[in-house]
Order: sequence, then C-alpha cells, then structure tokens
Amino acid sequence: MAHTDHRTMRRVLRREIAGTIGLLTDEHDFRTMRRRYRSFTFDDHTLYLQQIEALLRTRASQGSHTTVALFDPEDYAEFCRETGLDPDIPSSRARFTAELATRGPALPYDGQPLTDLLPTLIDAGVRQATWEYASTLLARIGACASCGEDIGRAAFERASTLLVRILDTAPPGSRHLVCSVTGTPETLLAALHTDDDNGGATHLDEAEALELATVLAVGIGTRSPGGLVIRVSAPGTTDRVYGWRLAGDDLKPLTAAEVFDAYCTDIESGDLISPESDVDYTTPPDLGDDTPDTPTPPGHRH
Repeated sequence: MAHTDHRTMRRVLRREIAGTIGLLTDEHDFRTMRRRYRSFTFDDHTLYLQQIEALLRTRASQGSHTTVALFDPEDYAEFCRETGLDPDIPSSRARFTAELATRGPALPYDGQPLTDLLPTLIDAGVRQATWEYASTLLARIGACASCGEDIGRAAFERASTLLVRILDTAPPGSRHLVCSVTGTPETLLAALHTDDDNGGATHLDEAEALELATVLAVGIGTRSPGGLVIRVSAPGTTDRVYGWRLAGDDLKPLTAAEVFDAYCTDIESGDLISPESDVDYTTPPDLGDDTPDTPTPPGHRH
C-alpha cells in the first residue's frame, strides 16, 4: 500500500513540475547540431518535429505544463564556452534549455498543433532579435560631443512621447501600427496591435510597444529614413489608414497618396500590392502641440 501511495505521489508531483523543450525549428539549425555533436543522435528533422509533438501531447495529457523555446546552436555554443560546459553531452543541452525559458523566446504549449505554434515562436524570435539589435544600435550612438547628452536615451524618450500621442489621437477601435527604419545594415520593422475595451480604455502588449518605440528611436537617433503607418478598424465603419515619415526627431504627415503607396508596396521586394476595398487612405490627425521636440544636442549629426 505504501509503495502504491508513493507512486501516486510521484505522479502528482510530476504534474507540479514545469518543463521546457528547446526546439530546433529549421533544417539548417538541425543539421548544425548533427554536424557538431555526436551525442545529438536525431537524423531526420521532420521525424524530430513529429516526436517533439508527440512528447508535448503526452505531457499535456498527463496534466504537465510545458514551455517551448527556440534552440539556437550559436547561442548554445556561446553558453557552453561561458559556463565551461562540454557542449557534446545531453545534460549541457538540458541546462541551456532550462535557461531559455527565462531569457529567450518561449511559448506555453496549450495543445495546439506544432504547425500553428512554430510560426508564432519564430515570429517571437524575430521580434526579440530586432529589439536586441535596435537596442544595441541606440547604445552605440553614445553621447553628444558638445553637451554630453546620451543621444540614444533622448531618442527613445522622444519616440515614446510620439507613440503615446499617436495612440491618444487615433480614432477608437482596433489599431495596428507598423514602424520601419532603413539606413542601417538592414531594414528594421516593428508592429504594435491595440484594442479598446467597452469602457474605451486601450489595451496593448507592453513588449510590442517597447519594440516599436525602440525601432522608432533608432530612426530618430541615427537620422535614418523611416516611417510609421497605422490602420484603425471599428465595427460598422470603413478602415482608416494613415501615417507619417521620419524627419529628424519629428514625424511629418504623409498625404493620402503617399500612404496609399506605402501601404500598397511590399517593403522587402518593392512590388505593388493590390489595394483592399473598403479602406480609406487618408491624412493623419494632428498630434498636437503638447509633444515638445527633444532638444537636439548641438553638433549632433550622423
């Protein structure tokens, strides 16, 4: 009886333990692990994903909570160098995976098909990489040679102020904002979605807001070309699309024609995209006079 009680207790305890699975989402990363480490014995990426999904379903059926995180071979190799771990043993991969839940892109497994979870996980990874890269660019700008002001910090404060005003002046409804900045080694993109509740209060993802403000700040701090477009949707009304272009540390309104061109052009390829019906391409509302310009440090040029 005692033995049975102990087994029951262990089953109950297993349900109390949260787990993390590090997932190799693409074939290239999978081949990298196979090439580098003899202890990584999987030999087929498709079968590997199938087995991962089977394991996730089994844990979910047993009442266990599992977090799925992106496993990056380069980050893993760096982790092992920093910690002095042997990268070619499973326990090192397990230790790295345990840390992924706290520092890398990770999502809870809720029983959804892996084909649904993978794009969301990859998108989270891209967003985090964009934010980290943009933050690094801001930090590298440094201080103004004339006045000593931290240009990156001032740019972020200005970007945050502009974002608040954009949301405050937007019509009620569901809003989708996209900010793009060029002039860096690659185009930076960030998106933010907000919704209004029944009381009119705006709800947003704070991480998305931080990412968009950081990308906008890069454009301001480096004086790079860029812009921001917003789409507002509300029941019973035509969707409204309008936007601005970056001009120094300010946003200049786009004309309806410019917004149409921006919204109906693929950012990466430059190809035209067919315009949607029942969409009003228009000019933006006035952001108001209560968004004072962040003082530009004398001699601040890029």
